[in-house]
Amino acid sequence: MATNAKRLAALEKMVAAGAKDPFVHYGLALEYRSADRKEDALAVFSTMREQFASYVPQYLMAGQMLIDLGRKDEAKQVLQAGIDAARAARDSHATGELESALAGIS
Repeated sequence: MATNAKRLAALEKMVAAGAKDPFVHYGLALEYRSADRKEDALAVFSTMREQFASYVPQYLMAGQMLIDLGRKDEAKQVLQAGIDAARAARDSHATGELESALAGIS
């Protein structure tokens, strides 16, 4: 089994077991993205927004994926939610990145 497949299997197992660490869920979404399983990645990001709304990094990755898939309206919603979360966390760097991504949607 390849290293990526092992990592993916381990992350899936942790999430299925109810992992409370948002980074585990984020890692799973990124592994799905790397494996070109975009809908699976977006499903994990959607669940994360429900369970870990304050975990700021998820918003930029999910927004970028939605933009790449041509789902601009959804991307705008996700990025705006990320801006709100970043502002609440007082994370000016993330706020700037999210605002830039949002402004780049034509």
